[in-house]
Amino acid sequence: MLKSNARNAKWLVNARNFTSIKGKSLAEASKALETQTISALELTNACIEQIEATRQLNMFVADTFESARQLAKESDIRRSNGNARGPLDGIPVGVKDIFCMNNEAPTTCGSKILEGFKSPYESTVTQRLLDAGAIPLGKLNMDEFGMGSATKYSKFGSTINPWSKDFDKNALVAGGSSGASAAAIASGCVFAALGSDTGGSVRQPAAYCGVTGIKPNYGRISRHGMIAYASSLDTPAFFTKTAKDASIVLPLLSGPDGKDSTAIQDSISPGWCQLPSSLNLNGLTVGVPKEYFVQELPEEILNVWDQGIKHLKEAGARVVETSLPLTKYALPTYYILACAEASSNLSRYDGVRYGHRATTEGIAVNNDDSNQANALHDLYCRTRSEGFGEEVQRRILSGTFVLSAGAFNDYYERAVIVRERIRKDFANSFESGIDVLLTPTTPTGPFSLHGNADPIDMFMNDIMTIPASLAGLPSISVPTALSADGFPLGLQLIGAPKEEDIILQAAIAMENQINFNQFIPTRVYEGTR
Repeated sequence: MLKSNARNAKWLVNARNFTSIKGKSLAEASKALETQTISALELTNACIEQIEATRQLNMFVADTFESARQLAKESDIRRSNGNARGPLDGIPVGVKDIFCMNNEAPTTCGSKILEGFKSPYESTVTQRLLDAGAIPLGKLNMDEFGMGSATKYSKFGSTINPWSKDFDKNALVAGGSSGASAAAIASGCVFAALGSDTGGSVRQPAAYCGVTGIKPNYGRISRHGMIAYASSLDTPAFFTKTAKDASIVLPLLSGPDGKDSTAIQDSISPGWCQLPSSLNLNGLTVGVPKEYFVQELPEEILNVWDQGIKHLKEAGARVVETSLPLTKYALPTYYILACAEASSNLSRYDGVRYGHRATTEGIAVNNDDSNQANALHDLYCRTRSEGFGEEVQRRILSGTFVLSAGAFNDYYERAVIVRERIRKDFANSFESGIDVLLTPTTPTGPFSLHGNADPIDMFMNDIMTIPASLAGLPSISVPTALSADGFPLGLQLIGAPKEEDIILQAAIAMENQINFNQFIPTRVYEGTR
């Protein structure tokens, strides 16, 4: 049994003190495990205690606590024998409910139509977490099939932002669709959490919850075992407290995978992205795209952007203006393509093979072939109407329309062309000598959970993150400041293809000038029960 001195015991047990385990980074927790001042089982139990204390936020939709404790005991044995698997060995993590896991937790994608589905196989990214010795504590809430910007379109109900002034009338959204994963990091329940980013579903909630969210280059992390929304855009991604933590996790999840033909097949060097904690940016050129200065941006966001430019200059970077002229077409292009792919991908959910099936009551079935066909059609209609939520139905119908014979040429084909031109815009900027781009992550701070936002207004929350997704580029959101109301605001760094190490270098340099102690939602750390 590993020994824990009195100071560390207090550090773990005092779950109401925000200087305790919940305020620590992954790097700090990993160091404590490495020096054997705490055990993986103690660390796991402390995180489970915090999950129980924050149930009101509705983050975890399925728990795997018993298997987690067993994995923690095995981690402690490995470490005591000198066989630790690396910096993630013994570290508690969370998994968005979009990733298949071959354990006791269902994989539902936040949807009634997958109710009770238990995967017979493990996704590549969760297998790599397990291979690294990480300890999954359960599945995290999400917008149904990743379609949403607030984690409120879920059969499990809404997730509440830990930064909310109260968790009732003044509750804020956690962002979406990976809002619960961001909230789990912000509230100190886990040290890393898997999410998925199709058009900003990791970066936007990271900004809203005051944590770091990284979307690697498309294909950097295998999509095998991640339930599809829009296959040409879906990117496994993750959250950590800091960019330094992200640089530890990314190499362990990346690499070739024969189960995913879209995965980058380049081998990963052992030290890739594992950067020193103190960096200067001498020789780095940062581009500020003028098209992102949209008229609707509040002065507060512009001030944070200016602050980020100042931080990068102080770290030694050269900041220049650049142009991405087709940015204004990114939002409609994205929603045409994403909805079209969603219509195709979600056609497999029919109630016949797995998941929810509508009742057959009232459906007349006899030996007549036409009646049997009508009955089957009725079953499909009932199942999909009952199983899919309103937002998913809206996007399926939109996608079906743009793929129809009368609209295909006018919408889908034009969107494909515009996407290529948007990708070329980015390529031109990087070819001109720019190493990284700096933009706001979101046009506003977190908004009320109880507002009746128009779907188009909800789409606008992704206006800053969608262009990088269309181009498949690596990008990261870093918490940078607090709003006048005391809520977190983030900035986004976008890199050239396959250059995650560059955006991490810039993000860590920014971190070195930011007081991260401010990004702790003290209400949650003081307890919610």
